[in-house]
Amino acid sequence: MEFNNILDQLPFGPEFLFVDKLHQVDDDGAVGEYTFLKHLYFYKGHFKDGPVTPGVILTECCAQIGLVCLGLHLLNVSDTSILKIGLSSTEMQFLLPVFPNEKVVVTSKKIYFRFNKLKCDVRMHNSKGELVCKGIMAGMIKMEEA
Repeated sequence: MEFNNILDQLPFGPEFLFVDKLHQVDDDGAVGEYTFLKHLYFYKGHFKDGPVTPGVILTECCAQIGLVCLGLHLLNVSDTSILKIGLSSTEMQFLLPVFPNEKVVVTSKKIYFRFNKLKCDVRMHNSKGELVCKGIMAGMIKMEEA
């Protein structure tokens, strides 16, 4: 199944988009992937002799796939220009490094969605199936008057 409608609605520019493909999005969660290509800007200074993906970027990738994509599905809004999206809390554990040119798969499971607040259990695995990071994330989605 294609989820291009959700990908097209993401409010991120190409320099800060950490979703390549969605495999599943339903009312209970989302699964998507991203490849951290070696030319990305943050690798130039994050350990110059052995670059690794910063934890904040791994967190952002988990939030974009696990919260934002799922939230767009749950709201089923066609005009995303009226949406304001914000991360409200994270509790992440980082277990393995992610290196340049490594593909990851993010899986989220909805804990709750009420009063425009979405909370999920999010996990990231590398291409070997190893758990890279995991955590509980929450975000708010507010719709402005058009």
